[in-house]
Amino acid sequence: MSAMFLLQFAIVLLCILIGARVGGIGLGVFGGLGLAILSFVFGLKPAGLPIDVMFMIMAVVAAAAAMQAAGGLDYMIKLATNILCRNPKYITFIAPLVTWTFTVLAGTGHVAYSVLPVIAEVSHHNGIRPERPLSMAVIASQFAIVASPIAAAVVAVVAFLEPQGITLGNVLMVTVPATLLGLMLACVFVNKMGKELKDDPHYQKLLQDPDYVKENHTSVVPADIQIKSTAKTSVVLFLFGALLVVLMGAVPSLRPVFDSKPMGMAHTIEIVMLSVGALIILFCKPDGDEITKGSIFHAGMRAVIAIFGIAWLGDTLMQGHMTEVKGMVQGLVETAPWAFAFALFVLSVLVNSQGATVATLFPLAIAIGIPAPVLIGVFVAVNGYFFIPNYGPIIASIDFDTTGTTKIGKYIFNHSFMLPGLLSMIFSIGFGLLLANILL
Repeated sequence: MSAMFLLQFAIVLLCILIGARVGGIGLGVFGGLGLAILSFVFGLKPAGLPIDVMFMIMAVVAAAAAMQAAGGLDYMIKLATNILCRNPKYITFIAPLVTWTFTVLAGTGHVAYSVLPVIAEVSHHNGIRPERPLSMAVIASQFAIVASPIAAAVVAVVAFLEPQGITLGNVLMVTVPATLLGLMLACVFVNKMGKELKDDPHYQKLLQDPDYVKENHTSVVPADIQIKSTAKTSVVLFLFGALLVVLMGAVPSLRPVFDSKPMGMAHTIEIVMLSVGALIILFCKPDGDEITKGSIFHAGMRAVIAIFGIAWLGDTLMQGHMTEVKGMVQGLVETAPWAFAFALFVLSVLVNSQGATVATLFPLAIAIGIPAPVLIGVFVAVNGYFFIPNYGPIIASIDFDTTGTTKIGKYIFNHSFMLPGLLSMIFSIGFGLLLANILL
């Protein structure tokens, strides 16, 4: 590996780390700064822009944000609250199923924000250590991205593998059961993590404070959650769009044919989800300002800018050194193709974006000949967010847990999400490789 590549790679990593620390649109704009250095200083030709991935995210976000403004997200939260309150003893298993479902339907893990306070309160008031369901709920909200037919990362994978005859249905038949089985198996272990609340010295000390007891013993009543009259309609329309995307991805003959080929999934998703957004606005009439002010719109636009800068930066570096990168990686993957999972995990830790990780590494993997079943089997490895505890829902869940059991440890990496994340990752990759080998 040349010294020039290592220097340029160090610049890329530095931009990623600074961008992640800045937060917000930091990843995207610092990706642009890194690209300026690579192109103007080192003379690397900028690679092609990840246009389709960006446009697909924008289309999905437009529909999801319209649904949120019409009250659809509140309606989904009310349903989740009802489920959690009726089954508190099994909350460590139910909570991740709820956030997994939310993410699969919405295409973004940030929908977990709304249900995290419910999980924290229900577990706390039923004497269950909140760290267990909260940590698994956050991990599930990440892992479900690879099982969502409208998530940017899944769409990108399908776009990259479509020339090999891989459809959206092929990807989902592996990622849906692999993530569910991996998460539920991890829950078996996490359900015993840490001391019970009645035995936790920190929590017992808090109970000695009358102000703490008075302030933190309120209840969430599902009936009190106000739902707009248009909420159910918006959810039905959004789910109809998601179902249509799944059907058209699984059955290419449902798509119009141009030049003897079905329309690509990128354009299909963009057209369907923009149309769903239009229908929600037409029939539900949400406030226009609320659509662009909602959390889904903001999170989605940050994702677009992050992919714009970081994926473009990473692809430019890889394209500029493709020959030597191929030589370095090819020997590794030929002897152990599953090792590609490690590369996905490490990059996702750095960029905090599943879509950007896929856009950066999948073209390289395809170019050096890693088989499609292996790529799909280890796809879940793009969810390394939890490793460094700076991901939004991680910070939020720590704040929501008033018992103090969900925390970042003294040494940063010994935080509440490390064990749940690593267990879920190992189990999900194992199931993914097994199912891909059987089904594909």
